[in-house]
Amino acid sequence: MTVIKFVKENKEVVAANGANLRFKALENQVDLYTFSGKMMNCGGYGQCGTCVVAITEGFENLSPRTAVENQKLKRKPANFRLACQTLVNGEVSVITKPNPKTDAREVPVPAEAPETTSQPDVVTTEATG
Repeated sequence: MTVIKFVKENKEVVAANGANLRFKALENQVDLYTFSGKMMNCGGYGQCGTCVVAITEGFENLSPRTAVENQKLKRKPANFRLACQTLVNGEVSVITKPNPKTDAREVPVPAEAPETTSQPDVVTTEATG
């Protein structure tokens, strides 16, 4: 189980790992949509781009951006996601109906495994004769 924090709404929602962010928001009466988005949203299929949210913490706990998101959000900050395409796998903080000028954040680049430079241990034995 994990917690999704909706910042503007000051609401925390408990969700199972792998939960869809849009579904959990709507299930808990968190309003994702602007006025036009309420009228014209696609129902969670990633076709309209109206369920945009900004992730402020826990970006590493989300599924990777989908091809649909990359297309719809190509001019948006890196921390913006489509709620309908986002699966939550750990604690995360979310801003609904974000403003690109005030809600943009740096997205941490995942750390790569460190290179090993040490040599393997060599064991030598002397032959006795």
